[in-house]
Amino acid sequence: MTDKLHLIYFSPTNTTRRVVERIAAGFNMPVASRYDLTHQFAGIDAHLTDGLAIIGVPVYAGRVPEVCLQRLQGLSAVDVPAIIVVLYGNREFEDALVELRDTVTAKGFRVIAAAAFIGEHSYSTSQQPIAANRPDLADLRQALAFGVAVAQRLREGTTATPDIPGNLPYKERPPLGGIAPETDQQRCTLCGACAKVCPTAVITLQDKVLTDAAGCILCCACVRICPTQARFVNHPMVTARREMLVANYSARKEPSLFI
Repeated sequence: MTDKLHLIYFSPTNTTRRVVERIAAGFNMPVASRYDLTHQFAGIDAHLTDGLAIIGVPVYAGRVPEVCLQRLQGLSAVDVPAIIVVLYGNREFEDALVELRDTVTAKGFRVIAAAAFIGEHSYSTSQQPIAANRPDLADLRQALAFGVAVAQRLREGTTATPDIPGNLPYKERPPLGGIAPETDQQRCTLCGACAKVCPTAVITLQDKVLTDAAGCILCCACVRICPTQARFVNHPMVTARREMLVANYSARKEPSLFI
């Protein structure tokens, strides 16, 4: 049984972070290191040789976002057990969990458990909610119980990699870039909160807020953080996608756990 934890996550709106931390709480042991990839533009530079890693990322269109894969490039391990976690917006996690498994296995980790939790979709609004306020208390209770269950299996010496659903080859990755949240200049106070939270640093402040849409990943963290609700997404593609999600994926889904 390991005696320390390493937490590794990409979490623009803090949903993935919250789930990873709650799983970690189920182990009741110290966190030795924490790698928040959200704003580590150069990625991780870490080689782990002991402990247990909990690695969490969001799901974008059924895949691990490319920015996450890029920032994981400097990570390596020597047979370190790992729990992998993905957060998806109540539609499907599709191939993301398998892709994350393959990625971290190639880095020297040994996946012993996996989970797909639900987080509020980045396209969700108060008028058209999609998994609003997820993960909620029920989700976080399941995350804690999941951590407790995996810790028990470790104590019992059960560390085989579980069967994880997904396809090989992975589904085709849709292109990102070219669409970004806009700013209502009349509401904007130039507080800079949007620029600080942006995980790809494409937002800058001059006499107004400027966004380089080519590098935007549509995480909508800037929309969530804006204190005056001056940031919004009003692109026809996003509007159509949001309407489809509300129409077809509003029924509550529960976390999927694999141990």
